[in-house]
Amino acid sequence: KITEPRLTILALMQEHQEEHFSAEDVYKMLLERGEEIGLATVYRVLNQFDEAKILIRHNFEGNKSVFELAPTEHHDHIICVDCGKVFEFNDDIIEKRQREITKQHGIELATH
Repeated sequence: KITEPRLTILALMQEHQEEHFSAEDVYKMLLERGEEIGLATVYRVLNQFDEAKILIRHNFEGNKSVFELAPTEHHDHIICVDCGKVFEFNDDIIEKRQREITKQHGIELATH
């Protein structure tokens, strides 16, 4: 079902495709824009988008969830331990090495 909060939150995430946001971050940005969407609604919409594979949930710092738009291409993340900033990257050499290691051990890499 298409609702105004869903459209607004999706538009916000599309404007910041290279970034990762917690529910609280999304809520604060909506407040700054004058949107009247409650924090509980933000949590609910983000969870629905995660279930629908529109967003991807990551737990980089403990159990704090952050979300990003579902990427069209695979990428990995590096996280600064000082400031918590998340950097996205793609490296064919790393991907190749992962395939080699899993093949050596006779296992299938489901996710990483």
